[in-house]
Amino acid sequence: MSKEFDIVVVGGGIAGLTAGVTAARLGRSTLVLTGDALGGQLLNIEKIDGYPGFPDGVPGYDLCPIAHEQAAAAGAEFAMTHLTGLERAGEAWLAATPNESYTARSVILAMGTRLRELGVPGESTLRGKGVSQCASCDAPLLRDRGVVVAGGGDSALQEALTLAEHCSAVTVVHHGAAFAGQSAYRALADAHPKISSIPDSEVVEILGEDVVSGARIRHTESGETSAVECDGVFVFVGMEPNTAFIDDRPILDDAGYIVTDPAMRTGLPGLLAAGTVRAGNACRAAAAAGDGATAALEAHRFLTGL
Repeated sequence: MSKEFDIVVVGGGIAGLTAGVTAARLGRSTLVLTGDALGGQLLNIEKIDGYPGFPDGVPGYDLCPIAHEQAAAAGAEFAMTHLTGLERAGEAWLAATPNESYTARSVILAMGTRLRELGVPGESTLRGKGVSQCASCDAPLLRDRGVVVAGGGDSALQEALTLAEHCSAVTVVHHGAAFAGQSAYRALADAHPKISSIPDSEVVEILGEDVVSGARIRHTESGETSAVECDGVFVFVGMEPNTAFIDDRPILDDAGYIVTDPAMRTGLPGLLAAGTVRAGNACRAAAAAGDGATAALEAHRFLTGL
């Protein structure tokens, strides 16, 4: 027999944790399914800028445990497991995990996103041997060596700045004539003496046998290719939503993100979404937290019959 809750929150990032805090403080029996690790994508970010209350920024590995402690203190329960299936069961939802099932009248989907891969030769075979998607994890291992960053958005520039603290040179390969990240990161990257860029280009192959020795770069307009010597390639070319288990539902857009209204409702009774898994999300930690609070409040209203 499945365990019963008022609200099940799927996801242990800042959206899910904030939903858990809010739901529990509203007096609802709440379960948060965190996945393998508490914190989601924020866990590896050394400095989250623009989050209220932290004028100098806050590490993701500090912010998420703080939110977890708040949710637990409010009465939320936690399970470090993944959602593998979700189906309607009468007036409730049945949430399945590898070892347990849970019943809830309302479910908040906050599974977040995962880093997209390049899908080029050498990427999978050299993963962990110079290919990485975590600068804070692997930059110290490449001290005083040259690295390539694939991507030009916020994540790529943040990671490039982290890498520049350890590496001798950081080359950012990106589409477009200029970086796509927000102006604060662009200014810092442009001014950093260790960071250079190769615009209008993309990484088409990662070179090396046992470890990374370089990257093959293609100019997107001319098609010309060249090789750049490096000891590491860090891939930050966008995100993909963690929605594979609900791909048969009519709540996803063409890219796999969950479509909601401004109240975070999906259109299915008692099913809501929050954070970066939601179509049209702002890709900001503060916005994800706001989504989580809004979703929990709306779930409470649904359960109350409002």
